Amino acid sequence: VLEELVKQVHLRGLRGEHGGWIDFLAFCNQRALTPSSISMVSRDVLVAFLTTFKKKEDLKALQCRANSLLSEKLKQETTENNTPEQYVFEFIFWTVQMLIRLTMDHPEFSSDYSFPSLSNDWLVSDIGMKSSTVMKSTDMIAVDCEMVLCEDETEGLVRVGAVDRHGKVILDKFVKPAKPIVDYRTAITGLTAHDIEKATLTVVDIQIDHPKVMDTALVFKFSNARNSRKPSLNDLYKAIFGKEVRKEGVSHNCVHDAAASMNIALAFIKKPFDTTVAPSKEMLEAEKSRLFIHRIPSYVPSEKLNLDLAGEFHSTKFKLDVKPAKTQGGNYCALVVFDSSKEADQAFENVNGYKERDSFGLPQKLSSLKLNSGLSASCYVRKMV
Repeated sequence: VLEELVKQVHLRGLRGEHGGWIDFLAFCNQRALTPSSISMVSRDVLVAFLTTFKKKEDLKALQCRANSLLSEKLKQETTENNTPEQYVFEFIFWTVQMLIRLTMDHPEFSSDYSFPSLSNDWLVSDIGMKSSTVMKSTDMIAVDCEMVLCEDETEGLVRVGAVDRHGKVILDKFVKPAKPIVDYRTAITGLTAHDIEKATLTVVDIQIDHPKVMDTALVFKFSNARNSRKPSLNDLYKAIFGKEVRKEGVSHNCVHDAAASMNIALAFIKKPFDTTVAPSKEMLEAEKSRLFIHRIPSYVPSEKLNLDLAGEFHSTKFKLDVKPAKTQGGNYCALVVFDSSKEADQAFENVNGYKERDSFGLPQKLSSLKLNSGLSASCYVRKMV
């Protein structure tokens, strides 16, 4: 597959950071070879050459060609040697491996999945890592969690839901954080203090570090999105299946969300499609009726933010969807959803602040917040399009 990719690159005249194939060999002090004789080159050299390509269009072309070559290779090998049942099994297995690889290749994978699993209270799973069992199962479990904000400004796990590949619920438990909760994020989690009081599990009881993970937020992206922007599960589900996981403004349900992410993975496994997904017309229109609030200081409660924005926008007719901070004490962000693009435009104009543009050219304003504690804070109000 690597050799075929290098041949394709050479034939199309693509050039990486060190030029084309011949230029790269000269740069590495390798003997000049034509693409027809690249089988004489080591795998490491082929990989090093292909990783010199950084342009988005080149990378997409390489990925599509690699996926096609891998599928062709798998079909050829399994048709020659295997029964139809073995072929289906191996096709599923390798497609799952592709989703795992795409997850791990995402630049935010290391930060999202860096767990302190060396400590004694973590269970580290080795399922799927042993060579004797690696090709004997295509079992999958989808997991989703609900998080609250704790007193020390970290996130606390309060509910875990998991389903198997058939959508059967195999886990739905409340979890009691070890730290005091200051914001249940009820609008998002749908949970209150009463729900958490019933929890019998602690975080220690529930935490697992599993080596083989596929994350729909890291695998898929929208064609109109920036590289750093992850798709929401609801938007992704809507684009792929034409229907929502939940209505706008309705709180999350981790069991339903886990089942939705499983359905997305199974749809890809059944018939692989481009991981860059085209947004629907409805989604593009919905973008116009939203404003994005970012760089919100962690010490600003979401309830206070809601009240201040109502004053800034001169309107209370909106829904606030808060996105928690990724790190302790870090800034968080939120989506503000209006009934129409006209209302969103008017709300943006009503914000007091100098209009500027962010690094991607989108209009935004710096808004000031007045807190009851006497502290002042500020955040950016930005249009989505």
